[in-house]
Amino acid sequence: MNAKNPQRIVVKVGSSLVTNNGEGLDHAAIAMWAEQMASLLKAGYEVLMVSSGAIAEGMQRLGWSKRPQDIHQLQAAAAVGQMGLVQVYESCFARFNLRSAQILLTNADLADVERNANAMATLDTLLKLGVVPIINENDTVVTDEIKFGDNDSLAALVTNLIHADFLVILTDQGGLFTADPRHNPNATLLPDAIAGDPALEKMAGGAASELSKGGMLTKVLAAKIAVKTGATTVIASGREPNVLTRLMAGEKIGTRLVPASK
Repeated sequence: MNAKNPQRIVVKVGSSLVTNNGEGLDHAAIAMWAEQMASLLKAGYEVLMVSSGAIAEGMQRLGWSKRPQDIHQLQAAAAVGQMGLVQVYESCFARFNLRSAQILLTNADLADVERNANAMATLDTLLKLGVVPIINENDTVVTDEIKFGDNDSLAALVTNLIHADFLVILTDQGGLFTADPRHNPNATLLPDAIAGDPALEKMAGGAASELSKGGMLTKVLAAKIAVKTGATTVIASGREPNVLTRLMAGEKIGTRLVPASK
């Protein structure tokens, strides 16, 4: 498939976007992405979403202002938050006549040959039915995924699994900068780069927010995974108006990480 006109898109949104920086699920933002996805489906694309936010939403529902360290408290928060996350996605997507499905995965599911094949077949079927799968890590049963990463690696593995053409990672930053723009006023946006370039990992090394356990480094590493099946990754701001439809129309937004041959 032509990377400039992808047929299959994985969209990943982080906790700070989904939960409006921890103030509860951002219905308006989720509805905004749903409207854009409806446009993309009408244009013939297949769209899959990987969403963070269960733990952050659970923390909000439980009245916790600080992310706990205890693994079982994190898992409890994920279980509580997943209820709210699914409710909001379903209601927002329904407004645009979109059908959605919840899929909870772990890295272990994708590492096991049989479960990997089953997950791929299910996702293929849903996409062909015009349903938007909403994927999240199954945080109630896993441990490593809660400690490391913010669904970025899962989104990349799903990109490999379904042979998507495009991985769009929406974040609260405008893309990959030469340094952390929150601390360095001289930082400049990197518009294009080769996925897997080791220099990017040094550039991206930085702390995540209080809500998110990811950061720019996990996004750069996700692009390195996604490129194994030829996917182009874009890291862009989820607050950019019509970011998905504009990207698919060929507009340059954020940072585009392409395979070495492209």
